[in-house]
Amino acid sequence: MVREAVRMNEEMAGRTRVEMVMGTIRQRIAGRSLTPGARLPSVRGLAASLKLSTSTVVDAYERLVAEGAILSRPGSGFYVANQAAPFALTEAGPKLDRAVDPFWISRQSLEADEADLKPGCGWLPPSWLPGESMRRALRTLARADGPALADYGSPLGLPPLRQLISRRMGERGIEASPDQLLLADSGTQAIDLLCRFLLEPGDTVLVDDPCYFNFHALLRAHRAKIVSVPYTPSGPDLERFAEVVAEHRPRLYITNSAIHNPTGATLSPVTAHRVLKLADQFDLTIIEDDIFADFEHMPAPRLAAFDGLERVIHIGSFSKTLSASARCGFVAAKPEWIDGLTDLKIATSFGGGRMTAEIVLNALSDGSYRKHMETLRQRLARTMGEVSARLKGLGITPWLEPQAGMFLWCRLPDGLDAADVARAALEKRIVLAPGNAFSLSQSATDFMRFNVSQTLDDRVFEVLRDVLARQRR
Repeated sequence: MVREAVRMNEEMAGRTRVEMVMGTIRQRIAGRSLTPGARLPSVRGLAASLKLSTSTVVDAYERLVAEGAILSRPGSGFYVANQAAPFALTEAGPKLDRAVDPFWISRQSLEADEADLKPGCGWLPPSWLPGESMRRALRTLARADGPALADYGSPLGLPPLRQLISRRMGERGIEASPDQLLLADSGTQAIDLLCRFLLEPGDTVLVDDPCYFNFHALLRAHRAKIVSVPYTPSGPDLERFAEVVAEHRPRLYITNSAIHNPTGATLSPVTAHRVLKLADQFDLTIIEDDIFADFEHMPAPRLAAFDGLERVIHIGSFSKTLSASARCGFVAAKPEWIDGLTDLKIATSFGGGRMTAEIVLNALSDGSYRKHMETLRQRLARTMGEVSARLKGLGITPWLEPQAGMFLWCRLPDGLDAADVARAALEKRIVLAPGNAFSLSQSATDFMRFNVSQTLDDRVFEVLRDVLARQRR
């Protein structure tokens, strides 16, 4: 034990000395005593002046090279790299003049710092996720053999994980063998692959109104023509759905069945059957995005379960329940489509992300995952009630009370524009999600989506109260 402690202290001291050298060089670069292109002191010279070993200086220089702060020129020495343009103070603040488009919420949420609050984002706080389970999975992977850590994964994806997903889908009434499953880097990549596979530029795609804003962004990237149908508490408006598919003959319909984003609504069996009949009548393929499946208390109807994966392609991911950093999703489709999608995946990303798949498999196989999800569902239900009541106290009214999930789709008091409210809140470092970012028809001017797990801080309600009062004037 004593020897181990001494060894650890020596290692810590070594790291501290390396960091000291790195800090010294960074200070000289920042203070312009070392300018871009300037040669750094020789390893021996700096080691002598700082009374350190040459190995410490070499380690520090190599790390600075890896950072891009300096360059190594074999046989010549180390030189200061050309620096990026000076940081502008204006870049430190939120970009208030950006248009409220499908990228607005994503950019503001992803670029926010730890001091910002994000009731408009689409993910849980890190403290709500199973961090210890992920650490155990990482430790297990660290002990794995060479291929798991260094080799390409198979194009279909890790077989044991596909088997596990197949069993989990069966619990929701969706029959899909492991060979009908293709792993992707995320739910977003799954949709991107499907759009590449099924669409040509100019093809028409049907979405809900409102719907997840990144559906709009992805479809525009694929140069699709987008049409929409109003969404109701039980699914798409069937009368308008029939009219739109008859008029526009869309190639695809992209939707959430279980917990709809942003409304939190749940598809009814009657609506599901009618949608499938219309899809069959008009040769419509449906992509069912089911990334919120594990948030449900009771499984809602799934189009893929009724359809048997004939016209419906089912996708999911684990970013919302495990970790947004462990990017892993999947596609479930009929076998002949999986074959073509596999070729496309090889063409665009070659092998699968094996390490992430191994981590996800270990985390899902951990007996604590089901317990975590039970606790999470209960916590979200309590939080949903609390946040809903506090928003109502401000005159912000939920469109419906969701059965599960993290989202409240809310109407603002009369006469207020959600985009104006969001921009004003951003000045106070609060990131909100204005309704028209989700609406193709731009008919959600007075709506806002709230992520209840990110809306507990008193500062959110204080800022909302102040902004609403000022917007009413």
